[in-house]
Amino acid sequence: MRGTILNYDVKQGEGIISGDDGKRYSFKGSSFGSEGALLRNGTAVDFEVQDDKAQSIFAVPPVRQEGLGNVFDGIGGKSKMIAGLLALFCGGVGVHKFYLGYNRTGVIMLLVTIFGIILLGFPSLIIAIIAFIEGIIYMTKSDEDFYLTYVKNKKEWF
Repeated sequence: MRGTILNYDVKQGEGIISGDDGKRYSFKGSSFGSEGALLRNGTAVDFEVQDDKAQSIFAVPPVRQEGLGNVFDGIGGKSKMIAGLLALFCGGVGVHKFYLGYNRTGVIMLLVTIFGIILLGFPSLIIAIIAFIEGIIYMTKSDEDFYLTYVKNKKEWF
């Protein structure tokens, strides 16, 4: 059966799903088979019913529609392709970090590059290599992985 998570209390590990049949079903977080980060209000789910309780719950991926592009493009205003291209071409100064909202990390990359130029370029070269690798990683991840890793969970390095 399909439904939507109406409420989930992390502390109690319990919640309520509104089924497509119009009924409400209680569930425990341990019944959720997908990644726990998706356990939030409004998530579309597929589940089985046993004794008026939801069991074997899995998140349903959003449906792609023609002309709307990728579902994860622009979530949080961030695109993996833009972040990847910024990292490849301007990454030595941390532009891709600023784009993703990691201002502290961007400032670190910018300062290391500036001071690296003074110190014969070796630190700047290391930062440029790190940015190049990050650009490749960004562009080779799936859209969902990019979103979960860099936009939602805010992983700043690699």
